[in-house]
Amino acid sequence: MMRNWLVIPWLALIFTAIGYIFWQNELVYSLPTPVPENYHSVKQGETIHLDGKLASAGKPLFIHFFNPSCPCSRFNLPHFKSLVKKYNDRIAFAIVVMSKEGKATPEEIQDQVDLKIPVCFDQSIAQSCGVYSTPQAVIIDAQGKLYYRGNYNKSRYCTDRNSNFAEMAIDSLLNRSAQPLFNQLALTSYGCVLPECKK
Repeated sequence: MMRNWLVIPWLALIFTAIGYIFWQNELVYSLPTPVPENYHSVKQGETIHLDGKLASAGKPLFIHFFNPSCPCSRFNLPHFKSLVKKYNDRIAFAIVVMSKEGKATPEEIQDQVDLKIPVCFDQSIAQSCGVYSTPQAVIIDAQGKLYYRGNYNKSRYCTDRNSNFAEMAIDSLLNRSAQPLFNQLALTSYGCVLPECKK
């Protein structure tokens, strides 16, 4: 009988630890990222002033907001790379690194993501585009207006073909078709809070 009383607290402790680990690694990233108090919303169609920080050579510009420490940023890298390979002849791609941890060089980030595209560390670009979490996709049309800002996919690993939001936005822009009406899953930020990796 005494042995049962010892087993029950240990089992409760183990299940609590498992629940906490699950929360830290899964559930917390399925919740929307809290909107910062000083957040300034940037609406679709607004002109984005990058002041020469990123060049697009007259093409639309796709900006990938990336934090090397953010698990969500790492999980969606294969999908982002597939977009670069598919569209890089018609769209300019760039990475904006959002992290205060360490000082990586552009070449180190390019090696980490295995892409030779422009890398920028200017965090003011996030504010200009209305971005406050990573990973986030921003598409600026050839006229410099915000065409899309949001998530890549509702799936953490970008595996749900029916919710490839960023790719749908690219296709509608390139095909000059009606802009898709995205739901809150596309437009509400999920992921790591900027500029640190925390949730």
